[in-house]
Amino acid sequence: MTNPSVEASRLVLIGSAASAAMSPDLWNPVLQELGNGWTYEPWDVPAGGDLVRTRRRLLEPDILAANVTMPHKHWAAEAADRITGPVRLSGACNLLVREGGELVGHNTDITAAEVLLGGATHRHALLLGAGGAARAALIALRGNVGAVSITDQDPRAANELTDLGLELGIESRSVSWCAAQDLAADASLVVNATPIGKDSSDGPAWGSAPLAPDAVLYDFVYARHATPSVARARRLGVRCIDGWDHLREQAVAMVPLLDLDGRVRGLLQETLADLRARS
Repeated sequence: MTNPSVEASRLVLIGSAASAAMSPDLWNPVLQELGNGWTYEPWDVPAGGDLVRTRRRLLEPDILAANVTMPHKHWAAEAADRITGPVRLSGACNLLVREGGELVGHNTDITAAEVLLGGATHRHALLLGAGGAARAALIALRGNVGAVSITDQDPRAANELTDLGLELGIESRSVSWCAAQDLAADASLVVNATPIGKDSSDGPAWGSAPLAPDAVLYDFVYARHATPSVARARRLGVRCIDGWDHLREQAVAMVPLLDLDGRVRGLLQETLADLRARS
């Protein structure tokens, strides 16, 4: 039986490799500076793990909210009692906020992608990966892209995301992984929504192809090294939006949803800059 007098003070991160993520290192110094007694902790939940128990734990009275990362964003959308429009549209959720005995699902990945893409128009976007991050990028591109090519190691996932693109009125097609590497040289936006780059020994997500002179790389991967995709794009003189940028903006998008002090935006910027400098 839960104790209603317990004060909610715990933020958590749910993912298969949550303990290796940087979100706790980003949030805990900020929360300590605020002095509100909140903490941020990782919960490692592998693919195929006990998600029923995980959901039950999220309803404990000391839980405030949970960020959700790979591979559980689709589960989070289904686990929520109420969802926002972006979650309904994308089928993915990366933030569950506890409100009493209910979980409310949000998608701050979409908010972050919209901010970082800035409404720029792209003639051709290449999405590498078809999970929750790719869905966020696709939705953020609505009305600002001529055509989208989508690939994934799982062709079924690529086809599902292609169908979503068509529903959004975007000229979309799914292509094989091999074909995607050939298309990279013509894309004005290349989105890496795969784990490629977590290991510094990986190659660029799109392979060895050159990139177009007007290309932008959006690499969702963040690590303590410059990812191979970002390193290669920079050598080619291509503008990069990296995983650190995305981490910052999705964290900033959480501030109003958690009713946090406006100072948090600045504190997040400072902490993230410190993390990057120490990487």
